[in-house]
Order: sequence, then structure tokens, then C-alpha cells
Amino acid sequence: MKYSQQEVLQYVQEEEIAFIQLAFCDIFGRQKNISIVPAELPRAFEYGIAFDASAIAGFGDEARSDLLLRPDPETLMLLPWRPEHGRVVRMFCSVIRPDGQGFPCDTRSLLKAAAARAEAEGVRFLIGAEQEFYLFKRDENGEPTQTPYDRAGYMDVAPDDKGEGIRREICLTLAQMGILPESAHHEEGPGQNEIDFRYSDPLTAADNVMTFQSIVKLIAQRNGLYADFSSKPLAGQPGSGFHINMSVQSPDGQDYLHQIVAGALDRAVDMTVFLNPGEGSYARLGGHKAPVYVSWSAENRSQLVRIPAAAGEYRRAELRSPDPTANPYLAFTLVIQAGLYGIRQGLALPEPVNLNLFQADPETLAGFKRLPQNLAAARTAARSSGFIRDSLPREIIEGYCGR
Repeated sequence: MKYSQQEVLQYVQEEEIAFIQLAFCDIFGRQKNISIVPAELPRAFEYGIAFDASAIAGFGDEARSDLLLRPDPETLMLLPWRPEHGRVVRMFCSVIRPDGQGFPCDTRSLLKAAAARAEAEGVRFLIGAEQEFYLFKRDENGEPTQTPYDRAGYMDVAPDDKGEGIRREICLTLAQMGILPESAHHEEGPGQNEIDFRYSDPLTAADNVMTFQSIVKLIAQRNGLYADFSSKPLAGQPGSGFHINMSVQSPDGQDYLHQIVAGALDRAVDMTVFLNPGEGSYARLGGHKAPVYVSWSAENRSQLVRIPAAAGEYRRAELRSPDPTANPYLAFTLVIQAGLYGIRQGLALPEPVNLNLFQADPETLAGFKRLPQNLAAARTAARSSGFIRDSLPREIIEGYCGR
């Protein structure tokens, strides 16, 4: 349910809410929040709640440190793990300047604007997220170890799969919050898990990714475990992916999916540093079904993009290179911008690659464009890209790539 400001105020009063969490994230997708009491909520809606931006990565320095959070009433959500008395709700926020203008490094607002731009051009994007994570044991002091919670493999069942109960608790908690996972299972790595979500509008999809990671970490901790969303936590084992499923709707009934995929392939190298922002990201790419060549196919999981066999509302494309360290607001913004680029340019989809690139010989592989092989190369590609300069504010580009 999406609430108005007045409905939020009424809900907080009637349900005797004790605290309101105002949530946002830095440019790298790390979630932050401020808690306020109900008496401050009208001021938050009208003027925003101030915070020290110089302490947030990518938000500036001490010379210009005042920013404000203005909550989005449509995102009101009760946090079900809080006590029945003294309950807590959360809203995601826009980040604004003291003069009321939008803050350019607010990645949630960037995604909102990109989705609105697409709809103005007659294209509605729908996005579904798949995220993998590892569950590790903690030591006697409660510190995370690199000992996997189990030694199960792909889609194994209990008792080998010890994560089944954890995944169930995660899914039930999310359902209490109005977020309905589509499926959950054990992944290939020891202690590795995956939970997938049905498609939704891009802003809701990104908000749900932020909520999902928070819930997974919370429930893992409550069970004496550590949830790791890094791209490659264990050498020699599969890395964790953040597969982005995208589909499109158009009022005139046109099918733009191939042009959107063509745009994503054409701009894939430029976008990589934002989809794979850490050094460990490049240890993942190129192994265990994580792509490294710019190609596509219908069902082949060695490709950067695959278009699974499906019809009607289930017709989609899956971008397989991102990992869970990516900021979902930035990732979805760039996917939309690349898709619009493909439509505007009328790009044709190249021929599919119906072979296993993980087993191909060097001569065959030499004919394919590669994703950047390390973080430095990815930063160089983004810095030199006109597409990236047109899609993202200078401050965010510099935050990821340096000056």
C-alpha cells in the first residue's frame, strides 16, 4: 500500500508508533538512517531533517556539509522485528539541499528521474532482482569467520542445506513487510544462498534490494551467523552475483526488448565500474558462470545477457555481470539509460553466441570484446565515456573513478 503524507501522520498516531527511521544511502549503496520521534514528522515532510553530509561517503566535505532528508510517504513500512510496544516504521527519503533543491548525489532520486524519463518516452521498465550471499559462522567473540555455515551445493536440501530455515525466516519477514520473494534456494558455493524477487517498477525494486540486504544481515546475526554480500568471499568458490532481470512495457504495444539489450551490450564496458565497484568484483568475473565477454544468448549462462525462453509478461532479459556490492539505484539507473540509448539509436541486437565461452579456445575468444579485467581499467572506461557523463553527475563519477 502506498500512503500519502496525511495517511502516514494518521497511521503513526493511531498505531502508537514510537520512532520513525528515515533511510537513505551513500553513493556506494551503503544504507544509512536517522530516527525521529512522531512529533518531528510534520517538519520532516515540510522542510526535511538535517544531517552532516560531510560524514557520508561521496556527499561532500566540511565546507558544504548541511543536507536534509525528506521522507517519501509512499514507502512507509513497519519493521516487524521491533517490539509490539514502541514500534518503529521506516521510510526512504530524498536528499535535498537547504534551499529545497535536489542533491545531485542522491542516487534514489537519480533512479526516480530515469524511470520517469523512460515513461515520458513511451517505455515503462520493470526490474526483478536476484541476489546471492554467503552465510558464515561467527567465532566465540561473535566476530565473522570464513567458515561456511554448511557444505551443501546447488539446490541441495536439508539436512545438507542448513540455510533452509534461515531463508524461510528471511522470506517470512519480508512478506510481513509487503515484499514477496519469488523463490529461494541453496547456491553452488558452500554456505551460499540465493533469493529472487518478482519484477516491479525500478524504484520499488531498488528499495526492496536495500531492505532485503538489511533483513538478511539482521536474521543471520540473530541466528549467530554472518551474511556476506561481497562479490568473491572465498577463493576457488563461486562468487555472488546480482542478476538484473529487465522487461519493458509500451503503450503502443511495441517490443523494445532487443533494442534495450543491444543498448546494454553496447554500453556494458562503460557501466562496469558501477556494477562491479570493488577489487574483488574482478576476481569473480570470468568464472563460475560470471561473464567476462560482451555477448548474449537465449539460455546460455556463460553470456553477459541471456534472454530466457518465455512469453507475454514473463518475457525478459537477464544482465549477469553485476554483483551485490553495487548500489542498486545506480545499477538500475544505468540499465534504464543504456536501454533508452539502444531505443534512441535504433540499435540492432548482434547475433547470439550459442557456445560455452568458459570452454572456448583462445582463438574464438579473441573475437569478443571483454569487460574490464580490473578496477583500474573499469574506472578508465567510465571516465572516458560520454554515455556515463550524460547519465550520472560529475560528483558520482569522481566518487567511483577519482578526479
